[in-house]
Amino acid sequence: MYLISVEGGDGSGKGIATQMLADICAEEFTFTNVAVTGEPRRDHPLGQLAVEAVSTGEAGPVHEASMFAADRLDHSHAWIVPRLARGEVVISERNVHSSLVYQGIVGDLGLEEVARLNSAACVPDLCVWVDCDPEMALQRISKGALSSEISTRDADKQEYFETDELQTQIRAGYASLLGGEVRMPAPFDRGQVAGPVVNDGGKIDLRQKLQRVIRDFLYRHTRPLNVDLDTVECHLLDSALSWQRGQRTLDVVDTPPPRSNSNWLVGERPWRVMQQADTLYRKAWDSVPVQQRSDVPQNPLAHTVVSVVGTLSLLPGAEVSELRRWLGPARVVTSRHTQRMLKFLHEQSGWVRVHRPLKGADAPRSELRPDWQAYGRLGLVLWPLKETLSAWMQDNPESSWKSALNKILGRNPDADMRACADACLARLAVIGSGATDHDPPADIDGLRRWWRDGPE
Repeated sequence: MYLISVEGGDGSGKGIATQMLADICAEEFTFTNVAVTGEPRRDHPLGQLAVEAVSTGEAGPVHEASMFAADRLDHSHAWIVPRLARGEVVISERNVHSSLVYQGIVGDLGLEEVARLNSAACVPDLCVWVDCDPEMALQRISKGALSSEISTRDADKQEYFETDELQTQIRAGYASLLGGEVRMPAPFDRGQVAGPVVNDGGKIDLRQKLQRVIRDFLYRHTRPLNVDLDTVECHLLDSALSWQRGQRTLDVVDTPPPRSNSNWLVGERPWRVMQQADTLYRKAWDSVPVQQRSDVPQNPLAHTVVSVVGTLSLLPGAEVSELRRWLGPARVVTSRHTQRMLKFLHEQSGWVRVHRPLKGADAPRSELRPDWQAYGRLGLVLWPLKETLSAWMQDNPESSWKSALNKILGRNPDADMRACADACLARLAVIGSGATDHDPPADIDGLRRWWRDGPE
């Protein structure tokens, strides 16, 4: 879902920073996969041409920038974008900012020209800028330390950039571009930059710095730049439903009505499902001791609630690790908050049943009770509108949920509201209308009717 690039001068520690970021993403977050790559691609013909272009410095910045841009364009659309669309995070050691600095600033080709050559390539969602003193960087290059590049070429061969004078210029170039002294050219000004992450200590120190950077970025739930978030979510919802069809529910849950993929509304109107869930959830929240209330959101449409309950509504039962894997990158919740939410849903609200194995090392499995499946799936459908719906109901406490959706969409919704409504319709196309043999709504007017009267 996100493209994260790692930038810095040669020997700054980009290689080990790339691997550390990959490890942190795999350990802490819920991407479907963590893919590590780098540019130029030394195992690809286009990447090899780019490497050859900088081997002596004789090709000139125009030829160098063109070779890197050709490799980057193919890399972006043939390798990176398909992975982002599946909910993966791609971490790239070097990307477009290297060309902007090396050829655009140091090579005097100009930032605008380099940006033009690369304008059809992916825009890194986040650029992590790793920095260190040029003298230390050259020592690392000569020793092969902290460099993933040195292992892919002969240790006694240096690219022409790897000199003290040029490394000083490169470091200054990164400082001016990523530090904000010069304007980042379009379209690459849409991405975020974090740094400098100063790599002047040990590995533990570097990892802690990178951990803070990636947590700060990912927990802001930034919309991805290179793929449509709603397309990613629909892919993940469909994957969860496909997987669930081959699984069995837990034997400990026998509360009617049975869970159903097609008839999940069980004859209820969506607004009434939301109204009942809102009332019961808030009543359960009021029963939580005051000193523990900060652990659980008061609003049933809060990110954590919809993430956990909605994802459980797709699964027959899951351990915490399984549940978090199915959350995906958009619905990500920390492990600690996931466990606190499950504890509340089990002990206070009774929405979730926890099955604890009698023996063995198996972790407890949680299953959403059948009578709350409708709310869970409804929360997933309304995900693009959940903040707007919550805000409107908070500002209009005497109003009914029945009129809420119509009120926030209005007669002539603006572009943002129309996009959110379209995203809800896309989710309904995957999850279904909630009633067997009833098609999901196909337009905004149909969405309004579905919300008010149920599936047609």
